[in-house]
Amino acid sequence: MSKFATGKGFAVTALVAAMSLSGMANAGVTDKDILNDQMTTGDVVSNGLGPRGQRYSPLTAVNTDTVQDLKAVWSFSFGGEKQRGQESQPMVKDGVMYVTGSYSRVFAVDVKTGDELWQYDARLPDGIMPCCDVINRGVALYGDLVIFGTLDAKLVALDKTTGKVKWKKKVGDYKAGYSLTAAPIVVKGKVITGVSGGEFGIVGKVEAYDAKTGKIAWTRPTVEGHMGYIWKDGKKVENGISGGKAGQTWPGDLWKTGGAATWLGGTYDPEVDLLFFGTGNPAPWNSHLRPGDNLFSSSRLAIDPDTGKIAWHFQTTPNDGWDFDGVNELISFDYKDGGKTVKAAATADRNGFMYVLNRENGDFIRGFPFVDEISWAKGLDKKGRPIYVDENRPGNPADSKDGKKGKAIRAVPSFLGGKNWMPMAFSQDTGLFYVPSNEWAMDIWNEPVSYKKGAAYLGAGFTISSLNDDYIGVLRAMDPKTGKEVWRYKNYAPLWGGVLATAGNLVFMGNPEGYLMAFDAKNGEMKYKFNTGSGIVGSPITWEMDGEQYVSVVSGWGGAVPLWGGEVAKRVKHLNQGGSVWTFKLPK
Repeated sequence: MSKFATGKGFAVTALVAAMSLSGMANAGVTDKDILNDQMTTGDVVSNGLGPRGQRYSPLTAVNTDTVQDLKAVWSFSFGGEKQRGQESQPMVKDGVMYVTGSYSRVFAVDVKTGDELWQYDARLPDGIMPCCDVINRGVALYGDLVIFGTLDAKLVALDKTTGKVKWKKKVGDYKAGYSLTAAPIVVKGKVITGVSGGEFGIVGKVEAYDAKTGKIAWTRPTVEGHMGYIWKDGKKVENGISGGKAGQTWPGDLWKTGGAATWLGGTYDPEVDLLFFGTGNPAPWNSHLRPGDNLFSSSRLAIDPDTGKIAWHFQTTPNDGWDFDGVNELISFDYKDGGKTVKAAATADRNGFMYVLNRENGDFIRGFPFVDEISWAKGLDKKGRPIYVDENRPGNPADSKDGKKGKAIRAVPSFLGGKNWMPMAFSQDTGLFYVPSNEWAMDIWNEPVSYKKGAAYLGAGFTISSLNDDYIGVLRAMDPKTGKEVWRYKNYAPLWGGVLATAGNLVFMGNPEGYLMAFDAKNGEMKYKFNTGSGIVGSPITWEMDGEQYVSVVSGWGGAVPLWGGEVAKRVKHLNQGGSVWTFKLPK
């Protein structure tokens, strides 16, 4: 339900409403605003500070010389008992911050005072089945709407001034395992989102809806064999089978419950006019049940934003047997090679390899490890396909005496990945990517499994362990042209939050220990740290108001890491949950 804050918060709400009615703040967010977001520093209106998702700001007031003076100016609590993982990236427009909390909540906050303007709580049913905590990664802004996804797989559009529902659409059946945790994006007036739920045998998809009305525009399944659709003049029209035919790279009918969930909101590059989405693991985890490449699982897809058709694909882990989802963001960037500009895109995969692709056609340019150990593959071939170490694939249960458990193997990285969902940043000044990564291993084995709607569909068991006594998390500065690591920062607990780069030669990141940290972008020297009181698994932003630069980050420990037991859980069991957003600036 939507509700107003009382007291001072209500007065501020009335003021914002009055401003809107007077025309001072009624322009709303336009397509142009979103496309220009990276360079318009007075607001943040897209996930990733621009549709390419580079998470780079040209602001320089907070820099390596001044950041030591950065002070907290307010902290806003999400309140209540819903203190689970807070993975949101805030948005800022016309003096208001829009930020999501766990359990599908949205808050509007006055950025000058930290006062609540309104709060929306989704009415979630009892039967939701989120895989990896009850998180939400943020909203999309368009016109006078604040749009976000819920754990029961709905897209909801709220009035930016009142928080009241303007439209609501069902994206998937939560009883089958679908949920929405992504921060959606808006491209050409369409709100575009992926879906969560791969561990329940759902069929992944990317969908586009008219941002103003909520009417569906197109749907594109991400498992080979499923039909895509586009809506023309209000009529549903077939728009081609994903992959051309059913089950070409899948045995039997397994493509019907093939997984390949899209999990995130994707990125968009206006130069080539393509959406970029990653897809999750094929279902079930037990790869012996599904010989073949299992398209389009564990891949990066380029999708036409007007029609939903797949323009090209690049598969990072064919016949994935380790849960190495390919959902991580694909970030567009340009670089010079012999005087020629290369239109590239880079991604750091859960499987431990970083890939540089031609974003126009998906061709493989280069790939290299960004973690210290990879056990499941010897390397990549000329086309970027992994060269498998056959004995390091979990064994087939059918080969065991009782048929109940396949041979267990040690795999590096663990299924939580060399890098998971947490977004990296690209600096236009240094030409480096700043990659939040983790060094851990797993023991994994396969088990028999059959699909049942709404039930976990794994066919595997696992335990996770750290590779080093003194750290798991590593923030790395990676050169995409050479594959070399320029510097690293080692963190005791796993890293699970996003990164921000600025023209002030800074890289901001939070850690589970609760610190917002800033590093010298060129050499990795830590220049600043501030403890927010709970672990940071959200993504920092920066913007300017009244001539001053601000930095904000959501604090609240959770996400997937503390849900798993074993050795890693021991490292983080003492960390306190929370739910707040902190805002900082330099003193005048």
